[in-house]
Amino acid sequence: MTSELSTTFDPAEIEARWYSYWEENGCFRPERPDAEPYTIVNPPPNVTGSLHIGHALDNTLQDIVIRYERMRGKDALWVVGTDHAGIATQMVVERQLEAKQDKRTNYSREDFVKKVWEWKEESGGTITRQLRRLGCSMDWSREQFTMDEHFSGAVLKTFVDLYNDGLIYRDKRLVNWDPKLKTAISDLEVETQTIPGHFWHFKYPLEDGVTLPDGRDYIEVATTRPETMLADMAVAVHPSDERYASVVGKHVVLPITGRRVPIVADEHADPELGSGAVKITPGHDFNDFDVGKRAGFAAGEMLNMLDAEANVCQTADGLVPKEYLGLHRFKRDGTDGARELVVQRLKEQGYLIPHIAKTKKGEEVEHDAEPRQIATPFGDRGGVVIEPWLTDQWYVDAEKLAVKPIEQVKSGEVEIVPKTWEKTFFNWMENIQPWCVSRQLWWGHRIPAWYDGDGKAYVAESEEAAQAQAGDGVTLTRDSDVLDTWFSSALWPSATLGWPEKTDLLEKHHPNSLLISGFDILFFWDARMMMMGNYNTGQAPWPRLYLHGLVRAADGSKMSKSKGNVVDPLGLIDQYGADALRFFMAAMESQGRDIKMDDKRVEGYRNFATKLWNATRFCQSNGIGASTTVKAPKAKLAVNQWIIGEVQQTLETLDKAMADLRFDAAANTIYQFTWSRFCDWYIELIKPVLVKDDSQPSAPEAAIAETREVAGWALDQILVMLHPFMPFITEELWLAQAELGGTDRSNYPLITAKWPDPRAQVSKDATDAIDWTIEFVANARTARNEIGIPPRTKLRAVIQDPSDLAQKVLGGNGAAAAERLSRVGPFALTGQIGDSNVPGPIPKPAMEIAVGDDVVLVDLAGVIDIEAEKARLTKALELSKKEAKSLGGRLSNANFVDRAKPEAVEKAKADFAHHSGEVERLTAALARLG
Repeated sequence: MTSELSTTFDPAEIEARWYSYWEENGCFRPERPDAEPYTIVNPPPNVTGSLHIGHALDNTLQDIVIRYERMRGKDALWVVGTDHAGIATQMVVERQLEAKQDKRTNYSREDFVKKVWEWKEESGGTITRQLRRLGCSMDWSREQFTMDEHFSGAVLKTFVDLYNDGLIYRDKRLVNWDPKLKTAISDLEVETQTIPGHFWHFKYPLEDGVTLPDGRDYIEVATTRPETMLADMAVAVHPSDERYASVVGKHVVLPITGRRVPIVADEHADPELGSGAVKITPGHDFNDFDVGKRAGFAAGEMLNMLDAEANVCQTADGLVPKEYLGLHRFKRDGTDGARELVVQRLKEQGYLIPHIAKTKKGEEVEHDAEPRQIATPFGDRGGVVIEPWLTDQWYVDAEKLAVKPIEQVKSGEVEIVPKTWEKTFFNWMENIQPWCVSRQLWWGHRIPAWYDGDGKAYVAESEEAAQAQAGDGVTLTRDSDVLDTWFSSALWPSATLGWPEKTDLLEKHHPNSLLISGFDILFFWDARMMMMGNYNTGQAPWPRLYLHGLVRAADGSKMSKSKGNVVDPLGLIDQYGADALRFFMAAMESQGRDIKMDDKRVEGYRNFATKLWNATRFCQSNGIGASTTVKAPKAKLAVNQWIIGEVQQTLETLDKAMADLRFDAAANTIYQFTWSRFCDWYIELIKPVLVKDDSQPSAPEAAIAETREVAGWALDQILVMLHPFMPFITEELWLAQAELGGTDRSNYPLITAKWPDPRAQVSKDATDAIDWTIEFVANARTARNEIGIPPRTKLRAVIQDPSDLAQKVLGGNGAAAAERLSRVGPFALTGQIGDSNVPGPIPKPAMEIAVGDDVVLVDLAGVIDIEAEKARLTKALELSKKEAKSLGGRLSNANFVDRAKPEAVEKAKADFAHHSGEVERLTAALARLG
């Protein structure tokens, strides 16, 4: 490490070096036993995972918070770890076996689990290495895993306690069954896709002697899943549907099986949809399951027609014909399945009602079914259609556990940010369903239940304890299922700190201080942590929950591999550096709104880092080193008082933004201060003091010394305030500045530096004078650019009736700075007492530059061809007016906005904004010409 900065900023070299330093020196959790605790936990990524753009957003926001609180002196702990990811991990290991022509079932359960552990030790750390590349300052010394021994103990205790309290039970219900993985899966693991399908209409014959009022001896039903009729148990009609009132309580006799099933009245049937009659298969449809229960069918009586691989099996009543047994539910490998055979037989027997379609010529054509686009559930890992399947599973009584979290959010004990998510939270929690927590896997926390020969369950934390419950001589067999991974991750905030043991860490850091997560896991993880946290510890796991949005493709669409629009954050880090990607994430995160990926913005923040790098090189080349004080230095020069005041104002705004969790506002605050106030204005304003110019006398030594001290201090404040967002470049510059100034920061890296505390009073007159100068120079530059005056052209100016502030600025040292930076001057102050070296007032042509309450008239005589410039501006103005009007018309047309491609609408909006801005700019430029 050297104090002399390279001429170019190279993120890759800096990032690798500094992360190793931080981790090796224990900087992520410095020893602060007496400090106020601040704790966050990361949503544990799957041990099989790799860093995706959502992880980059989520972990960047967490790292910003933890670095910020660490620098504020807190005992900041960021708990890190990974989830054992039952299904995903088992699939990875099974694929490896398949690649060797091997399979899981060739091993005992114990031997297969050993292989999974071997995989975890060898290959399960990919994502944790990638989190390091992002700069995440997690406490790796305490890295957690949801299958660690102490964590498994917490899981077993929670299960047993819930069971003993009647909050976990075994029940027969429908689950999302993945026939490929042969396990139940959660709603989160189900992806609904719209695929081509069909809508078939069938006749279900009424029992002998029964007819409808219109004389028909059958009821028409329609379905997208004809194979399920093999397990139909009822036909439902709406209670108010007069067409079927006379047959409610009667029966139909099903084709193929001959099963006699009742006609029931239930509001699930929609009189306006199709025939108004619905076939009910309670063992294979979630809505039908509820209808079946209301009709009086117990879950144990509901018919099941499929095995675990979705092949047809015999129903309990034995009425499925043999030719269907063993068939897959769908056509597979070119062989017809149960669906095709059911349709064929119903057609042969005259029970199929054909669909009549018209050709373009108006001719009627008969088809077996109506083509439809069908919303179909798929397993996100197995990749096959999910089958609602009736099985015995373990359930948590989520309704009772949800009571306390609902109360906490309503009372404000737990704050959800942004508040708009509260309504969604309440809606879900107040209508919560039993939580299926068992999975038919080998990898995971095995359910602590043992069964005797009669099927009675004994739930305990060990086999010995279960045997003690059953008594001597009773043979017990352990449940083969494992727990849903969400069950164990729900214990994350407390179990990672040692619960159920009463550890010092748990006592100090639980409840946690804040949880940051994507809104998409509000129910699957966040709400379950609240339920389990309250049950196990009597407290909410944290008082505040921040929900961020999703990162979408540049056109606003959801990223997916099938669309080819997935963005690799590691690729962006390779190209632009981790600091640039992190700053992009923070700057774009606006209280839960989705973020559109924009490589140009990431590149822009890389340029921002380069700007800071070059500003630091300027400081070094002019003898500006590190500061030795947190408090602001004393300053007499107006420009130095001004930058101290700007630091204080920036700090106040930044702290408020962080308190409000407005990451975008916080990032924008430090960005604007660094780029505009410090790099652009302050450095330019102090150049005459620091940089020798033969045409000007040297500044006094006292002014030079003061400016170097204040500039070094101001740069240090930037590095500290920017560090949570851009940790790598700021740490590099922090050390480089220290070495230049002879300050020893070897034991005081920026990551553990103190947060700014200027405690300074500055003269308002001084800061107002600098603000006036900056506003004038900025407006003058804009006006020159708009009218096309070359930058080097010197212009004369007059201020009529100048304000007291203008007189102070231009009557003192400020005039030189204003003139040098704007290339406007010398100034004639027509309202001042005494002689002026410029006659005035200046006649037209002149352009006006507004500065606060003052108007500066700039002489344009002989500078440009006024009429030619007016003509050019007028032509451009008319073109932009025309384009803005046309685009405005398109955007006000609902047909265009609703039907055009999203990218076309976005482009139109952008073009409209551009031309509207041009109209405003060109109108102002013409007005300046008089």
